[in-house]
Amino acid sequence: MDFDWIFDFDMGAGRSRGRGRGPRGMRRRRAFFRGGEVRLALLSLLEDGPAHGYELMKRLEERSGGTYRASAGTVYPVLQQLEDEGLVRQQEDEGKKVYHLTDAGRAELDEHREEVERIWARAGGWKEWGAHIGPETAEIWGSWGRLTKAAFKAAARSDDEGMDRIREILDRARRELDELD
Repeated sequence: MDFDWIFDFDMGAGRSRGRGRGPRGMRRRRAFFRGGEVRLALLSLLEDGPAHGYELMKRLEERSGGTYRASAGTVYPVLQQLEDEGLVRQQEDEGKKVYHLTDAGRAELDEHREEVERIWARAGGWKEWGAHIGPETAEIWGSWGRLTKAAFKAAARSDDEGMDRIREILDRARRELDELD
């Protein structure tokens, strides 16, 4: 498989090359939430307590370590759908629509508990990565991408002995980086 479309970027130039889609229309970056997950995420956040839409958007951002920023165009239609399904109810409080989880919403969460746990486990991984990614680290993106691309290319053409060598090289690089602390 050709991995060029994944790692074809150069942060030093200030922008990526070849925007849009990779081979056969594949998207370069997977969405933070998969189909139906925003719905479950919002229900689980309301399990923590009632909230208005903006507060739910902030909670989503916090749970992802800032790597996901929900828009009103995403959150409010889902909240409306949840309300239509009887999973949440809305109550006016100081001029704001506050959403509350209903018994049916709790039952829906119980039915999908494992899926909700997977969503937040994945978000925790994004949060961990997000803590290390920022303007001060942008200079290494190009080098990291080229290293990763080279490792995948070598692995694609390697036998078991070659794979062991690739792992040794990558592990040595990681250890050397860890020693910089």
